[in-house]
Amino acid sequence: MLGQESGCPALAVCAGRNLLLPEGVPPERQWARFYVKIYRAEGLPRMNTSLMANMKKAFIGENKDLVDPYVQVFFAGQKGKTSVQKSSYEPLWNEQVVFTDLFPPLCKRMKVQIRDSDKVNDVAIGTHFIDLRKISNDGDKGFLPTLGPAWVNMYGSTRNYTLLDEHQDLNEGLGEGVSFRARLMLGLAVEILDTSNPELTSSTEVQVEQATPVSESCVGKMEEFFLFGALLEASMIDRKNGDKPITFEVTIGNYGNEVDGLSRPQRPRPRPRKEPGDEEEVDLIQKSSDDETDEGGDLPSVSSSPPMRPQITDRNYFHLPYLERKPCIYIKSWWPDQRRRLYNANIVDHVADKLEEGLNDVQEMIKTEKSYPERRLRGVLEELSCGCYRFLSLADKDQGHWSRTRLDRERLKSCMRELESMGQQAKTLRAQVKWHTVRDKLRLCQNFLHKLRFLADEPQHSVPDVFIWMMSNNKRIAYARVPSKDLLFSTVEEELGKDCAKVKTLFLKLPGKRGFGSAGWTVQAKLELYLWLGLSKQRKDFLCGLPCGFEEVRAAQDPGLHAFPPISLLYTKKQAFQLRAHMYQARSLFAADSSGLSDPFARVFFINQSQCTEVLNETLCPTWDQMLVFDNLELYGEAHELRDDPPIIVIEIYDQDTMGKADFIGRTFAKPLVKMADEAYCPPRFPPQLEYYQIYRGNATAGDLLAAFELLQIGPAGKADLPPINGPVDVDRGPIMPVPMGIRPVLSKYRIEVLFWGLRDLKRVNLAQVDRPRVDIECAGKGVQSSLIPNYKKNPNFNTLVKWFEVDLPENELLHPPLNIRVVDCRAFGRYTLVGSHTVSSLRRFIYRPPDRSAPSWNTSGRLLQGRRVLYSAGPSSHPTGEVVVNMEPEVPVKKLETVVKLDATSDAVIKVDVADEEKERKKKKKKGSSEEPEEEEPDESMLDWWSKYFASIDTMKEQLRQQEASGTDLEEKEEMDNTEGLKGPMKGKEKARAAKEERKKRTQSPGPGQGSEAPEKKKPKIDELKVYPKELESEFDSFEDWLHTFNLLRGKTGDDEDGATEEERIVGRFKGSLCVYKVPLPEDVSREAGYDPTYGMFQGIPSNDPINVLVRVYVVRATDLHPADINGKADPYIAIRLGKTDIRDKENYISKQLNPVFGKSFDIEASFPMESLLTVAVYDWDLVGTDDLIGETKIDLENRFYSKHRATCGIAQTYSTHGYNIWRDPMKPSQILTRLCKEGKVDGPHFGPPGRVKVSNRVFTGPSEMEDENGQRKPTEEHVALLALRYWEDIPRVGCRLVPEHVETRPLLNPDKPGIEQGRLELWVDMFPMDMPAPGTPLDISPRKPKKYELRVIVWNTDEVVLEDDDFFTGEKSSDIFVRGWLKGQQEDKQDTDVHYHSLTGEGNFNWRYLFPFDYLAAEEKIVISKKESMFSWDETEYKVPARLTLQIWDADHFSADDFLGAIELDLNRFPRGAKTAKQCSMEMATGELDVPLVSIFKQKRVKGWWPLLARNENDEFELTGKVEAELHLLTAEEAEKNPVGLARNEPDPLEKPNRPDTAFVWFLNPLKSIKYLICTQYKWLIIKIVLALLGLLMLALFLYSLPGYMVKKLLGA
Repeated sequence: MLGQESGCPALAVCAGRNLLLPEGVPPERQWARFYVKIYRAEGLPRMNTSLMANMKKAFIGENKDLVDPYVQVFFAGQKGKTSVQKSSYEPLWNEQVVFTDLFPPLCKRMKVQIRDSDKVNDVAIGTHFIDLRKISNDGDKGFLPTLGPAWVNMYGSTRNYTLLDEHQDLNEGLGEGVSFRARLMLGLAVEILDTSNPELTSSTEVQVEQATPVSESCVGKMEEFFLFGALLEASMIDRKNGDKPITFEVTIGNYGNEVDGLSRPQRPRPRPRKEPGDEEEVDLIQKSSDDETDEGGDLPSVSSSPPMRPQITDRNYFHLPYLERKPCIYIKSWWPDQRRRLYNANIVDHVADKLEEGLNDVQEMIKTEKSYPERRLRGVLEELSCGCYRFLSLADKDQGHWSRTRLDRERLKSCMRELESMGQQAKTLRAQVKWHTVRDKLRLCQNFLHKLRFLADEPQHSVPDVFIWMMSNNKRIAYARVPSKDLLFSTVEEELGKDCAKVKTLFLKLPGKRGFGSAGWTVQAKLELYLWLGLSKQRKDFLCGLPCGFEEVRAAQDPGLHAFPPISLLYTKKQAFQLRAHMYQARSLFAADSSGLSDPFARVFFINQSQCTEVLNETLCPTWDQMLVFDNLELYGEAHELRDDPPIIVIEIYDQDTMGKADFIGRTFAKPLVKMADEAYCPPRFPPQLEYYQIYRGNATAGDLLAAFELLQIGPAGKADLPPINGPVDVDRGPIMPVPMGIRPVLSKYRIEVLFWGLRDLKRVNLAQVDRPRVDIECAGKGVQSSLIPNYKKNPNFNTLVKWFEVDLPENELLHPPLNIRVVDCRAFGRYTLVGSHTVSSLRRFIYRPPDRSAPSWNTSGRLLQGRRVLYSAGPSSHPTGEVVVNMEPEVPVKKLETVVKLDATSDAVIKVDVADEEKERKKKKKKGSSEEPEEEEPDESMLDWWSKYFASIDTMKEQLRQQEASGTDLEEKEEMDNTEGLKGPMKGKEKARAAKEERKKRTQSPGPGQGSEAPEKKKPKIDELKVYPKELESEFDSFEDWLHTFNLLRGKTGDDEDGATEEERIVGRFKGSLCVYKVPLPEDVSREAGYDPTYGMFQGIPSNDPINVLVRVYVVRATDLHPADINGKADPYIAIRLGKTDIRDKENYISKQLNPVFGKSFDIEASFPMESLLTVAVYDWDLVGTDDLIGETKIDLENRFYSKHRATCGIAQTYSTHGYNIWRDPMKPSQILTRLCKEGKVDGPHFGPPGRVKVSNRVFTGPSEMEDENGQRKPTEEHVALLALRYWEDIPRVGCRLVPEHVETRPLLNPDKPGIEQGRLELWVDMFPMDMPAPGTPLDISPRKPKKYELRVIVWNTDEVVLEDDDFFTGEKSSDIFVRGWLKGQQEDKQDTDVHYHSLTGEGNFNWRYLFPFDYLAAEEKIVISKKESMFSWDETEYKVPARLTLQIWDADHFSADDFLGAIELDLNRFPRGAKTAKQCSMEMATGELDVPLVSIFKQKRVKGWWPLLARNENDEFELTGKVEAELHLLTAEEAEKNPVGLARNEPDPLEKPNRPDTAFVWFLNPLKSIKYLICTQYKWLIIKIVLALLGLLMLALFLYSLPGYMVKKLLGA
């Protein structure tokens, strides 16, 4: 709150303009006054001991209230307080606290606190926060903050006074209040101040003034409310409270609070008179005389249940034996009638709840991969828009109610606007929901949900919340709090509170800090409670939602007291049930032991019974497979009600400890499926399906429970009718009944093979280094251990690679348990310590599915890779059966043929691919428009370097990204069409044909992906390209986890204080390996394949994991968008590379003041895998003083790349060349690579011959058979076709996969100090060569290009038609004093001016003036390079690259004032319009591009002369022609310029002749009389007269002053 504390508005205004203002706050803010009006308070608690008060009362007889309240308001760092009202439980203030602050304020909340004034220290009684966002709206139709006058309720600690209140924090507004403290009537208004009045803003001190009192009725008419509750069950009472009788108390405000509620009897309230327009009166007293109406005092409230001693449920919990007699409570209370507020909030909540439920459904469908989640989402959006429109129709009632505050009216308007627009958006969104956009739209729907929840929160309270307290021995133990709006009755269904007249399950918790953390997880008590709240006069239906079958028991058995509510309900109907809990399995449980495992068991509670499953040791995925049977359950109520809404089951999961009591892991709830006695036990409802229930630990999730629950009614025949229970099956497990067959999943025997490769980056455990680690794998109670790594530092790989174990898993893959990977460090004396663990939650991606023999085994899309002509063709006569020919001959053009091909691994295939023939190509070139030169000449081979290739590739990448975006929208349109077709039903034949025709037409018009990627190449036909990935290589190739996976190990027992730790911080290492899960036995043909090694199981052909020495070559191209590291907003970056013990810092070659530096460097490092396999490439900022700062770094796992089947060691180039810029980098030639791949993959081939042909498996590749060497000699070669086979390696049956092409990858730079925020991007690539292979050649030269020095000579010959700016002082004629200014972009300070052509009357100027501009130019980037120091203090020069542009301007020179700008033209030296031959032909359209003028490049033409137009913008911001200039441009290289020097301007050498200018400049000298006459008569007549009169006046004044002293003397001396 800068400057706001100071009380100095000026300072605050300065601060208001700073950069710290949050987004959306305008920089210019106005002053405003915030009036917080405090009227009165009620229901305050006693705030000091009663000992003194009792003595005073005894001696003096005075009876005082024991509290001295005042109100304090905090806002934007300031506070103001009202006066203290001595000894008053119901103080009256009528004061206002005024804050002056800038609006909108940067502070979003205002704190209002009632405090008790005390001689020692003041304490808070209660606190309320006013959220300014909820009481204002900053939209177009918004309103300033406003509130009330309205009551706000304050909650805090319990009301009994103690000197040291342990819950005092609650009164300060921290945490959830556990009791009603008081209510305060307040109002708030804001007035924007008029800044012109200085007194208003002279002070920002807080002022307290008197406020005008308001009548009590303005906050609403007092109404009598009636709250009824019935306790149907009290169970799960914590055993600590089990020894004394227990009672439950329900309170609303201070009503019903008998222990410490009313400090004295509430002042009697008059019965409100009946208004004629009130809601229908209910005759509460049927069959009784009029005088027995329940006058205020006649109905005593019963707010607590009778005390009862609890009985034991199990060793942790007790329950109260209510049985058939259910105690009731009822309370009468009086509150202002502001139900409309609560009703509106309920309608919005109703919409939000439905939306939330629907969104959870959709998420669950996506998670479990059910079909058509998009249909469900469309339904959810349909519901949402209906709900929004329903709100609009309901909320408008009661508009003109007199107790409505301004906020009520404004909020209603803004809610209606919001919900109307939300309804519209939901409709629109519904139409856009497609299968592939479900996730995005789901996120948008979440925003709707947040907005609805925000709107439902009502800032002006009415009826306080209801508290339910469990009391033991008159002490408050645990509580639950229910918002009154949830219980409020209404005749309109949408306005009804969601828990009104329903049985609600409440879990009581400890108050305040005692309920935080692990203490808060234990349930203090579970209540089944029925509640109803409404106006007394509406109360005829207050029992309507209770389970039927009871008799009411009233307090007095007087026949006239029907009006009294019952004090208990006696249930006459009860049903007998049996509950079967089928506890199958839990998964991903919380690790409760330090070993990273738990010993879990589950405890199931239902009504007043509980049972436990067996304890399973050391697992996070226990499969209990156990059925728990609860017999003799008695449920009260009608049978049909119980079927639809059975009681809730609570399941708690614990970790059994050998010492002490079990640790709580988590809890979940379930509703059983109910079978009545008259129903058959058969599908579709029975037997029940296993379901997943999310386990919660506090607010965090702690795993899932897979279980099913059925509640079976025991009919008249007893248990004989129930489905039979099979006894215990497993002798070892003892008397444990398994889950019966129809419910338990069908199991199959699976074998899980584990590939143990190695461990990486293990952190210390308890300060000790990990030395002898081992990996334990566990799944569904079975598992396997890896071999021990004897010395982790020396070699972190395992020596036994593959092990397996067998396990029974469900057929349904969604029910598969997770697999746990644990790493332990084996220490001396047989101890071992957990290092970390990883849970593979879904085995799905590791399941091996035998290949379907009938399916085609290769993909049939004939793709055109990067514009290279590829032709699959196989003439029936020329090739033996089963061959597929891939041809790479660019010579033969092929006409377009549409064929549909079915392809088998063994069939003949002809695939013809459309290839644009030469003619099409030529036409396209012509079409490309005249902006380019007619012919693009072939680039000269010697001119090309690696950068030419790189820039060509970047153009291609951009083009492809554009096409992807375009095709993405096409795809959506197509899907939209499919959907509408689906809706229309079957199309008629004709329509179908037409649609197909149009589709075909579209296809022929839009270039296919192949042609698209060819397009850029037509412009630059001869440049070979590489692949530029705009992301990491890993994301393109699935992290190179084709057979070797990396599993992050997380720290073992997670303490609950660490819940905030991110996943990154918990990682303690990585396990490398893989899994393969398959049903046994395997199909035989797998094991029969040639060379099958049984020790490797499914992991055939994996390389050895012995240490290997590798040469790693890192090429760093450039960085982009680096985060500034210096004060000047720039950085001085350099590269640092770390691999194992090697640390290279290229500090000398830092690049000064650049955020987009081009490094162009390569680094060679020798490394030994697996010990040194994590490569870190970092960018540091060089600093002259102090240490260098890390800007960002990227880490690359080289090992996965090295061993990947995608062959990421050295990228495969597009073409094979032995010299030039595109030289082959790999020490192995394409033919050698191909031979090796075939050998490793056990593929038949490669068979070369005849020349230009190679056969691999059943694929034949044909291509060029010759190549040129450096001297232009053609030699026969097989490399081209071998390379073609490599580029199409993924099409080879069985072993094919995409090989990594020659590439540059773009990696984000991250900084550990700023997690998750990208600090820039780095373009690089990495080559790796094993040291036991032939050595690679010298590294590629990618050093940045050096700019070439040029000199541009510009001669300005003449100008014409220049606008005339000046009026001649003497003759009044229009003229201009013209000069021309020129410069090259980026060199404005070196601008050059011609001399001035004075007094041009026609706009013609003659100059013959030469400019000289030397510059450094990068031809490939078409940029001028400028190096200069940024300031005199700069250490070194900064390099800038700017486009090559020449600016010419014409100016009008003025002697005494600034020169006037007339017009300008900017010429791009690479492509500017050719100049016109004469001034006449030169027009404005040449510069604006409306006229089709050939474009020329000075770098090709070298010399250009002509006329160019000069333009300027007029008042309407449109271009107009302001002159023409004739100039000559001549470009020379620096060497040529040195040999042939010329002079600047008109100087030697090679001087230009002087221009021939007419002598118009001296016209006034030749004809003086004419000029003087013009001057005197026309221009300055009045001016001259004024000057003469002024001179006369001055003369008179001077004479007067001169003679004054003389006269004075005369006068004084009387002479």
